[in-house]
Amino acid sequence: MKGVVFVELMSMAEDMLGEEVVDRVIDSCDLPSGGAYTSVGDYPCAELMTLISGFSKATSLPADELQRLFGHWMMDCFRRNYPKFFVEKKNAFDMLESVEDEVHVEVRKIYPNAELPRFDTRRPDCDSLEMTYSSSRPLVHFCKGLVEACVEDFGEATSIEMEDHSGPNGSLAIFSLSRT
Repeated sequence: MKGVVFVELMSMAEDMLGEEVVDRVIDSCDLPSGGAYTSVGDYPCAELMTLISGFSKATSLPADELQRLFGHWMMDCFRRNYPKFFVEKKNAFDMLESVEDEVHVEVRKIYPNAELPRFDTRRPDCDSLEMTYSSSRPLVHFCKGLVEACVEDFGEATSIEMEDHSGPNGSLAIFSLSRT
């Protein structure tokens, strides 16, 4: 998993808990990396999940909720650091539809070995979007946070339903979005 994800998780945790608590969590997690991350490094997803579990205990927030909040944090990061992806998008549906064929194409140019999730979308009608998320990583709730933050970012009144079909072979979720 790309180091930028770890760097941003640490930034969010420091913002929520403070540097001292983050250091205590890192020390208690027995991480192979020692908790030292660079944005260009690669780290195992298991280490991310260990950190999320540690921060979950420190905040008393369920791990799924922490993942969801991290999804919101990362959408803000994407908006700040990659504004070109948002420029020509009229709404959240346009943005979400562009992830697989536009955003991930660019990510693969920079990180050819990146293991990215898959996002398949379809529009049953002009006010609905169905998005299927699949990944080998257990980050369904992180994805939910990204979707929610995207909708909020575009200021659209949209309901979001999530069906989690994850199993032992990976994560799978279907998001049904409807403009209200």
